[in-house]
Amino acid sequence: MIRKENVRIQLKEIANTIRGLSMDGVARANSGHPGLPLGMADVATVLWSNFLKHNPNTPKWADRDRFILSAGHGSMLIYSLLHLYGYDMSIDDLKAFRQWGSKTPGHPENFETEGVETTTGPLGQGLANAVGMALAEKSLSARFNKRGHAIVNHFTYVIASDGDLQEGISHEACAFAGHNQLGKLIVLYDNNSITIDGDTDLSYSDDVTNRFEGYHWHVLRIDGHNYKSIKEAIFTARKQLDRPTIIICDTKIGFGSPNRQGTSKAHGEPFPEEEIRLTKVALSMPEDETFYVASNVKMLRQKAQLAGDEQQAKWKSKYKKYEERFPKEAKALKQCMRLFVSKKAMNIPRFTSNTSIATRAASGKILDYIAPHIPALIGGSADLTPSNKTFPKSEVSYTVDQPHGRYIHYGIREHGMAAILNGMALHGGILPYSGTFFVFTDYMRPAMRMAAMMKLQVVYVLTHDSIGLGEDGPTHQPIAHLTSLRAIPNMSVIRPMCANETVEAWRSALDHTDKPTCIVLTRQNLPVYDRDKLGFAPASDAQKGAYVLVEDKGFSSIIIATGSEVEIALEAKALLNKKGFKIRVVSMPSLDIFELQSKAYRSSILPSKIRNRVAVEAGATLSWYKYVGIDGAIIGLDTYGASAPYKTLYKKLGITAASVTRSIAKLHKK
Repeated sequence: MIRKENVRIQLKEIANTIRGLSMDGVARANSGHPGLPLGMADVATVLWSNFLKHNPNTPKWADRDRFILSAGHGSMLIYSLLHLYGYDMSIDDLKAFRQWGSKTPGHPENFETEGVETTTGPLGQGLANAVGMALAEKSLSARFNKRGHAIVNHFTYVIASDGDLQEGISHEACAFAGHNQLGKLIVLYDNNSITIDGDTDLSYSDDVTNRFEGYHWHVLRIDGHNYKSIKEAIFTARKQLDRPTIIICDTKIGFGSPNRQGTSKAHGEPFPEEEIRLTKVALSMPEDETFYVASNVKMLRQKAQLAGDEQQAKWKSKYKKYEERFPKEAKALKQCMRLFVSKKAMNIPRFTSNTSIATRAASGKILDYIAPHIPALIGGSADLTPSNKTFPKSEVSYTVDQPHGRYIHYGIREHGMAAILNGMALHGGILPYSGTFFVFTDYMRPAMRMAAMMKLQVVYVLTHDSIGLGEDGPTHQPIAHLTSLRAIPNMSVIRPMCANETVEAWRSALDHTDKPTCIVLTRQNLPVYDRDKLGFAPASDAQKGAYVLVEDKGFSSIIIATGSEVEIALEAKALLNKKGFKIRVVSMPSLDIFELQSKAYRSSILPSKIRNRVAVEAGATLSWYKYVGIDGAIIGLDTYGASAPYKTLYKKLGITAASVTRSIAKLHKK
């Protein structure tokens, strides 16, 4: 009895220390969310003390369990855990909560803080990332584990809030997880019935149990402040390997606070000094000390580090035996973890000239070639596989019965898909790509933005890139989408003019290890030019984002174009040449890559002395003012399209060689 009581008291002391650190950190910053850390401290303490496999000395150890605080507003919870359990997180770091240059930003950022697996804050994103991590674990374990040699074997744990479950992305991701039986995914749901506006009854009455049972999840419900119940629930969840588990933890937000516990004031407001004092008294903590950690709790750091080293050493021993027994598989796994792309994969064959092919079809052929040579590459589509051309011939579908498959059917879940991709990339060992229609980046953009922020190598194959898709009409014709994605920092957007520029787009995407890449592709066929015969620059120049495709000696005007509109630019050049104008045509598949080039190179492509410039692109005009200047012209679309054959649309909406010709002639009259 004494031993059990001591364990209970120790857990309680750890949990209360987390509560004290969280209150003090938020108070010192005069900003933050104390309610969740106080409410979920008991659950987090049991998880980290009794179950979580991790090594603070090697935060990126491949076979660690993943812990995601999806409710990122409660960030002082994870920062306190990192400090207590031995990570590079000092008391001074906790005191610097929400300050410039600190390791403790307002919401957890994986690129700022060791031990933080993903950047969370936009609710639902972390939960969906966790689905991607669990999917990655299942995929890699199916491909590489052997009987008696489970070298990929870890769990993904999530703390999620009411807000996470209310966001629509949670439906997409959790339905996907249940369908694919991701049994090593365990969600700890902080069911405290409070949001910023007040009681959740104001807007939320979901039956969470029935909802998740409908997704084919295992559902448990416990008192989130009862250590025995928490431990038993997690233990039970870990045995349910044929389905994910959600543990509904009934908690009190702001636990321990005499006047704020269970109220919306505990959610997102610093506690007043007197309330902090009263709470510490209620929790049997020193009321006049801040950032207090008792001496016995301080011992957790060393214990966690030693335990982590021991667990990792055991895994290394297992891996060594695996490597000796299965050298081929061990080599492939190492290549996956390094995201190895062979020289052969990068040496993508060129397309034959004097033919025509849609760039989406060209991308499909490129995938057929590269997939066998990149072990980490795993693709998929949001139920548009035949249209996106994203299923390589060498691969099979990922299913419950064949989890080794490297092609994933996401269903009609664009937002969930994009966030799951992030989770796979964050997990490691997988270079993910996906496909959908370009217009549906409207659904994906929140997760795409997070991918760019986290510098993740994710590839988006985005087809049906413009009014060129034709008869489906304006609901499916992207107009502002190129501009909106170009506005996202650290996002590469490439719209190739032909099959061979598509080769270069894929090579760029495979090169971009610190950013996501959008490859934006046509439905309609485009010419594959005989560049040598026509005097065109090689397609490899597209690697610089923009290049001189062809020019007349002594040119006095520049036409800039992307994608299918380069063909229009070339037609306009031919018409203008007949009128005596000398023209340079610039193919600019990627504005962001062009901006990374030297000033000298950029000036050589767009010399400042040539002010007669026209940009042509079947999309919003906003991107182009920088390149044509106040004296130039833009042939584009700031209206919606229509339902008609694509050639009719280009003509009716004025995206034509004749329009470019008139614009150049008009500029010369100024």
